[in-house]
Amino acid sequence: MDRRALIALAPLALLAAPARASEAAKPAKTDGQYVDLAPAALPVVVRGLLVNYVFVSVRIQLAALANTAKLRTREPYFRDALIRAGHRSPYFTLATDYTKIDEAKLKAVLLREAIAIGGAKEVKDVTLLSQSPKKRTGLPDPKVLGARENRS
Repeated sequence: MDRRALIALAPLALLAAPARASEAAKPAKTDGQYVDLAPAALPVVVRGLLVNYVFVSVRIQLAALANTAKLRTREPYFRDALIRAGHRSPYFTLATDYTKIDEAKLKAVLLREAIAIGGAKEVKDVTLLSQSPKKRTGLPDPKVLGARENRS
C-alpha cells in the first residue's frame, strides 16, 4: 500500500520541483513606491550646436506613505518637466563627455520639479537608471572644443 501511494504521488512531486525553482529565481520584491518615467531624449548642445542625444531612463522614488497610484498618473508631467529642463539650455551637457549627461544636475533639477508636481511629502529622491547616447563615434573632441573656448 505504501508503495502504491509513493508511485501515485511521484508525478506531483516532479511538478512541484519546477514551481519551487521558479520561486527561488524571482528577484527580490520591491515595495513599489516609485514612478518610472518613459525614456526621454535629452540634447547635448555645444557652442550652440546640437552634437548628440542621450536617451535616459529615470525613476522617481516616493515616500513610504505616498499615494503611488495618483503619482503614477502624473508621469507625463514629470517627463515633460525633465524634457523642458533639458531643452531650456544645454544644462545637462557634460563638458568632458558628449555621450553622457550630467547626472548630478539632472537629479537636482528633476527632484525640484517632481516636488513641485507631486508634493514635498510624496517625493523622496530621483534615480538615473540608464543613459544611452544616440551616437558614440564621430563626435567632436571635448578637449579640443574646451581649448577653443578658453582662447576665445
